[in-house]
Amino acid sequence: MRFDSLYSEYPTRRSAVFGKKGMVCTSQPLAAQAGLDILKRGGNAVDAAVAAAACLTVVEPTSNGIGGDAFALVWMKERLHGLNASGPAPAGIDAEALRAMGYSNVPQYGWIPVTVPGAPSAWAALSKRFGRLPFEELLKPAIGYAEEGFPVSPVVSRLWDRAFGESCEHMKDDFFRHWFETFAPEGRAPRAGEVWSSADHGRTLRRIAESGGEDFYRGGLAEEIDSFSRAAGGFIRKEDLAQYQPQWTDPISVNYRGYDVWELPPNGHGMVALMALNILNGYDFTGREREDTYHYQIEALKSAFADGLAHIADPGYMEADVAAMLSETYADQRRSLISDRAAEPCPGKPEQGGTVYLCTADGDGNMVSYIQSNYMGFGSGLVVPGTGIALHNRGCNFSLKEGHPNCLAPGKRPYHTIIPGFMTRDGKAVGPFGVMGGFMQPQGHVQMVMNAVDFHMDPQEALSAPRWQWTEGRRVAIEREVSPAIVEGLIRRGHQVTIPTDFTDFGRGQIIWRTENGVLVGGSEPRTDGVVAAW
Repeated sequence: MRFDSLYSEYPTRRSAVFGKKGMVCTSQPLAAQAGLDILKRGGNAVDAAVAAAACLTVVEPTSNGIGGDAFALVWMKERLHGLNASGPAPAGIDAEALRAMGYSNVPQYGWIPVTVPGAPSAWAALSKRFGRLPFEELLKPAIGYAEEGFPVSPVVSRLWDRAFGESCEHMKDDFFRHWFETFAPEGRAPRAGEVWSSADHGRTLRRIAESGGEDFYRGGLAEEIDSFSRAAGGFIRKEDLAQYQPQWTDPISVNYRGYDVWELPPNGHGMVALMALNILNGYDFTGREREDTYHYQIEALKSAFADGLAHIADPGYMEADVAAMLSETYADQRRSLISDRAAEPCPGKPEQGGTVYLCTADGDGNMVSYIQSNYMGFGSGLVVPGTGIALHNRGCNFSLKEGHPNCLAPGKRPYHTIIPGFMTRDGKAVGPFGVMGGFMQPQGHVQMVMNAVDFHMDPQEALSAPRWQWTEGRRVAIEREVSPAIVEGLIRRGHQVTIPTDFTDFGRGQIIWRTENGVLVGGSEPRTDGVVAAW
């Protein structure tokens, strides 16, 4: 029996899930259950997040892997902590050399876009600082699924098949064959319900677990990455890996109608969502499904993205001041430029990305907002032989334009699309939220916050509601469930509206809110295989 038709249409609506002792929301049920099992064994929200994140590298390889980056917001002991586990460009690459090779943009596939992966360092750092259980215990579920295999879920199968088609078209060089051997051993993507395994992936996770992540950066795995890179003409070296450490950082926020909305500071683009919310703070919205609501949301987001794409970079290279860009004065200036007609911001064309987002909560009040990614599906198309490590292509977001704050340089981190979100009120946690999907992410954050705060939706209602996505210029994609009258009104205002048939283009999110009496309320994305596992 085959299941090729699963999720061929928009997914069935769901209801919010309630719990008391713990909750894990992920885009893949097996990962959510792995996190919940860790909670039931005495782990806390951080332990559950690490277990689920490691598990997702196995059960959702279409969007993330061991060779990707990660970010986290951790609410622990009534304080919010930020972790930036994005890696820099190798020491042996720069924009001038690529321009001399004839490149005007960083390519998507191959060695050029590979930066130092940060995900394994994120798992180890989170566990060491906040975890309750031994690190080795947290990776056991992922190791089991890698070695024993797991049945592929429907949306993952759909995305896998799409990636396989793109890989066949673009990945012609011999060093890409390891990707096909790992992810398409039957000469095609696995179908929904078929069992896929990777013994190599399992062995690598064991080495990471036993060494607390050290083997990846300063051990045998680092040597294997270096060897493959040298043999295939790549740039990354074991020295790049050895020098890397994730960074703990202070989150940034704006107040939106009494709620503090938190993001990580650059090099991520969470501040795009915050700038848009600052602009939207100046409007009164009388309903969600209204033409003017959609219009002002889109215009505020476009304005914020125009600034973000021009200024966000590795903080050491930014000329713009984050605090100034998040000020009410600047928001007033940007809002004054918005009219009742669609504007042409011309900030460049955002692209789709491959990412997983998860959130966790435990009975002690701790909560985690976590995101990791290989970017653009499986990433660079490179798999380190014998390891199952799919290397990401996060360097695609670098500019090659001389003088741009995000211009590629050795040891520099690129503009980053993956962003975890968190909300508090009066100094108390409301909860974590996130929407994966490349440049859709700040757009999803804005829509989730407004759904909750302005339109009083519970987490599942907020995730299930129809979405829009600005793509470039005056172009905006809108889900087909939006009223035709709203679509026609937006067209009259000058928006160039498309209605895509693929629901996976609008991001995939998870939310957990904590009520005043301590009850956890969770929602999981209906546009993917996600689930809320509650206790």
